[in-house]
Amino acid sequence: MAGAGPKVVGAVAFSDFPPEARALPRVGNDALIDLEAVLALRPDLIVAWPNPGTVRAVNRLAELQISVFRSEPRELEDIAGTISRLGTLLGTELQAGRAAAAFRARAAELEKRYSRRPAVRVFYEVWDRPLITVSGDHVISKVIRLCGGENVFAGLPGIAPQIDREAVLRANPKVIVGSDAISLDDWKAYPVTTQLHRIPAALIERHTPRILEGAARLCRILEEARTTR
Repeated sequence: MAGAGPKVVGAVAFSDFPPEARALPRVGNDALIDLEAVLALRPDLIVAWPNPGTVRAVNRLAELQISVFRSEPRELEDIAGTISRLGTLLGTELQAGRAAAAFRARAAELEKRYSRRPAVRVFYEVWDRPLITVSGDHVISKVIRLCGGENVFAGLPGIAPQIDREAVLRANPKVIVGSDAISLDDWKAYPVTTQLHRIPAALIERHTPRILEGAARLCRILEEARTTR
């Protein structure tokens, strides 16, 4: 969306959007970066997500005098800001500016429509073994709030805290949401009336402009929950 598509020379595993990204050379994954593969592509700019598994490789690339842009959005506005910043770095300010403005407008539209609706208690399940959720600092929690939801674990420390099933049952969420990377079937064994829903990980757990597609789905899920018992 920042207008950089033709300039991208490589990507990590699971980079699959837009479809053209699937044809790019792979230089690693979220746990390991192949420095030689990156250097062979002779990039002018590295766009990186801070991750314990790749931080050393990214730091090494910076030491080699390759420009590194680190992106770790904690707010939806941070995503719009990232689009604009990339446009500046890549010389595509006009296209990036339009994309950032469209993102902000869509986010504002969702906020106006849903954020003041009656609150719905939500548990977001990132992973099932071990059981991991998101705290209030995570951008997914901001999406929940945008939709008028209440993250039942917003007050926990850390960005993605580990919890147990008893804590979830005590929190008594009305809706449990997870991505398509996990199964929520285990919750069916418990005597709860909680609604179970899944959203594609690419639309909710990747902090890109498409997160608003995931947000729109979540908002509809919570709106449905408000009308059912």
